[in-house]
Amino acid sequence: MFINNRTFIISGGISGLGLAAALSLVSAGAHVALFDRNSDLGQDVLKSHFNSKPVARFYAVDVTDYNDLESAVDHVVAWASDSNFPLGGVVFLDINLTGTYSLATLVASRLARSPALPSEPDAERGVIILVSSVAGLEGQLGQTAYAASKGAIASLALPLARDLARWGIRVNALAPAVFETAMSAYMPEKTRQKLYSQLEFPKRFGKAEEFAEMALSLIRNGIVNGTIVRLDGATRMGKL
Repeated sequence: MFINNRTFIISGGISGLGLAAALSLVSAGAHVALFDRNSDLGQDVLKSHFNSKPVARFYAVDVTDYNDLESAVDHVVAWASDSNFPLGGVVFLDINLTGTYSLATLVASRLARSPALPSEPDAERGVIILVSSVAGLEGQLGQTAYAASKGAIASLALPLARDLARWGIRVNALAPAVFETAMSAYMPEKTRQKLYSQLEFPKRFGKAEEFAEMALSLIRNGIVNGTIVRLDGATRMGKL
């Protein structure tokens, strides 16, 4: 799918991996709608990273509140229509299973009702990128709840892709290992060193721009559908 002149929703889009994906999308000619709860930080991000340009908008959203999500999605659809940058899809970050499913179905229903653009290969209407984690695939010690949530998100990719195929909507999932983010920066040194010892190649944490690059590749590459893509440098996480 072409990225330029499309609008993408990024949940958790005002920091870390989500912000990196948003910046890359804008650089590729898209508009981005940033969903998050922190209103003050959201406004700061619009000024500091997007220079308050009309390519990005922030929406204060509680992802656990379906009505709140629906209202925000409808505002994005209206913005996309007014700016002539049709809705192209959604990328999920820092969002629980219930919120992921709710936002995915809301975006999918709007994409399904929109006309396929003549310029799009295969009459594709949009792309949904779920974000899982290697923790959801390997059952790391001490991460029962997190692994269960991320494992469920990974399991959602293929059936959702099949359900939405009739409307020309693709669904894929990214499963990152440990990335350099604000959260990992506060990691105790002992834990950091144990993680380093489990890494294969490269012997470092992932970079936000590497996550963003893969997210954009999944949007662009029309044959990739119903797939879980690991971003882990061949690492298989063990006990910490």
